[in-house]
Amino acid sequence: MRLPLFLLALATALSLHAEPLAPIPLWPNAAPGALGDKDDDIPTLTAFLPSPDKATGAAIVICPGGGYGGLAPHEGKGYAEWLAENGIAGLVLKYRLGSHGYRHPAMLNDAARAVRLARSKAGEWHIDVKRVGIMGSSAGGHLASTLLTHFDAGKTDDADPIERFSSRPDIGILCYPVITMGPFTHGGSKKNLLGDNPPQELVDLLSNEKHVTKDTPPTFLFHTYEDNAVKVENSLMFAKALHDAGVPFDLHIYQKGAHGMGLGGGHAGGPHHPWVADCLYWLKVQGFAK
Repeated sequence: MRLPLFLLALATALSLHAEPLAPIPLWPNAAPGALGDKDDDIPTLTAFLPSPDKATGAAIVICPGGGYGGLAPHEGKGYAEWLAENGIAGLVLKYRLGSHGYRHPAMLNDAARAVRLARSKAGEWHIDVKRVGIMGSSAGGHLASTLLTHFDAGKTDDADPIERFSSRPDIGILCYPVITMGPFTHGGSKKNLLGDNPPQELVDLLSNEKHVTKDTPPTFLFHTYEDNAVKVENSLMFAKALHDAGVPFDLHIYQKGAHGMGLGGGHAGGPHHPWVADCLYWLKVQGFAK
């Protein structure tokens, strides 16, 4: 009978992409500063776990781009499936957005909580608490770089056990990121994050190139010369700050490639851009991939 062979082939085909777990609200009750109780007010984390035979024990929280006004699926689910295929748990963060009335620090609170939640799930998801990174594209790259420079050690005596974990990522991956809120920023991201006419102190606080220290985690950055939406200076400034602070990094500036490319095929799929192989090599050097 050929049916079992067909089912085996179907299962093999389906296994090429990790199936996500159900989204988990970051907080069991309302998130701090919630403006309501609709779906847009409830930040979540969706885990794409690798098969046990591939799992390395590493995990990466993924912050999709979208100008702090939306969340691009190909920079969330697409990345998570790629990570899971390479043995890394991909954890897609649905964070609160400026288009729904939120401003800083709601987004940073969501990213920090996501890293803590990942560590709290170490036993259940077979994650090493010392190998939890963060990744983001465009405005999601700004959010990731914000946590890379504005983390904390957790509160060991907090009544909420999740809050006892550190929010410091062990590595960062920044894809054509917004970094600064200064002259080279992306105007739409800045407005959605900080509102109209934010005070200079807030602009400086969220210009993350100004807050890199020796404790900032090792970081992979890539950008393209022809990116017309987010200027390449963003990645260059962050890389210089990492260098000046003595933090290891990989910086890749490619001539070709449109903003928002994701893995390379964008929304329509297609072949991977060279940054994907470069990043995987770097992940192996960091001990995140085999």
